[in-house]
Amino acid sequence: MYYEIQSIVLSVFNAYSILLILYILMSWVPAAQESKFGELLAKVAEPYLGLFRKIIPPLGMIDFSPIIAIFALNLIATGILKVLSWILL
Repeated sequence: MYYEIQSIVLSVFNAYSILLILYILMSWVPAAQESKFGELLAKVAEPYLGLFRKIIPPLGMIDFSPIIAIFALNLIATGILKVLSWILL
């Protein structure tokens, strides 16, 4: 049972990470952000990325907050899996 739950948790976090990366890459193409898909990605990704943009200001033209956000997402996934292993094993 633990391995099924682990697989689901990893799949959800990996899918969200991919959505974040797609949203970040779409920022290089402004026309892509204005599409329906770009607007959908913005609704999904921007609330999470916005938390990090409030804390970490851009340095010149480079915004490091998405890198920190993805790193934090991986830490959260690892923490959730560790707690699940304590509970279910």
